[in-house]
Amino acid sequence: MVPLSYVQGDATSPHAAGPKIIAHVCNDLGGWGKGFVVAVSRRWPEPERDYRAWHRERARNDFGLGAVRVVQVRPDTWVANMIGQHGMRTGSKGPPIRYDAVDRCLDALAGHAGRLGASVHMPRIGAGLAGGRWERIEPLIITRLCASDIPTTVYDLA
Repeated sequence: MVPLSYVQGDATSPHAAGPKIIAHVCNDLGGWGKGFVVAVSRRWPEPERDYRAWHRERARNDFGLGAVRVVQVRPDTWVANMIGQHGMRTGSKGPPIRYDAVDRCLDALAGHAGRLGASVHMPRIGAGLAGGRWERIEPLIITRLCASDIPTTVYDLA
């Protein structure tokens, strides 16, 4: 098992050699425009374009909670759009984060990272606009990624 690393910096600009996957949590409504996705879209148009098409064609694909799409943005870099939140606002069922969906996403992400030989880089997924608690998300990352010997770094903006 590799330890989970924390650094200050921008998760859209990982400082690592070799293949890299930048992972983040998306909602299941097709909304893209707040939070970390803004930084992703500033760097690359492909992840947003893919997410919107994936949502638009959801009747014919796997779009939904727990699903992951990995989009190549550079020869050695991919962005993982992970559907881990239901809706965009806190309601009667609590915040939008769905921990079981995040867990399924991370399991799928581990498979992608393993096939690519990639390290994983992310902000504190699910703990921002999704309303999740990092104390519940961090163990999922450790179990699914670190325990599979996938180097994983969490970025906190300076």
